[in-house]
Amino acid sequence: MADIEGAAVPERLLITRTTTGGGVCVVTLAGEVDLDGSGQLGDVLLSSVRTAPGTVVDLSEVGFLDSSGINVLISAHRAAESRGVSLRLAAPRQAVLRVLQLVGVDTLIPCHPTVEEALGA
Repeated sequence: MADIEGAAVPERLLITRTTTGGGVCVVTLAGEVDLDGSGQLGDVLLSSVRTAPGTVVDLSEVGFLDSSGINVLISAHRAAESRGVSLRLAAPRQAVLRVLQLVGVDTLIPCHPTVEEALGA
């Protein structure tokens, strides 16, 4: 099942949510994760971690991630942790991975090279 959340900001961020057979939610992002789209992304991620046994955030099509996106990921991580469910990041491009590493998010939230590896973890 796929829910397209729509563009948080047209031409900037597209959020698609699918559910695997095991109930894990895969949130696929495409575009830029910045202040303009972080509110909607936060809503989608918090909803996912509240309702699914696990959530994977597919970053493979994200070209830019700023501090507001980092804050959304950290908030979703805290919400997932409080429920005892998993939140994993998958397939970040090198520039996005570098940001995650610089601020230490990759040590807080497991980060995998592919969506398949994140689902299997």
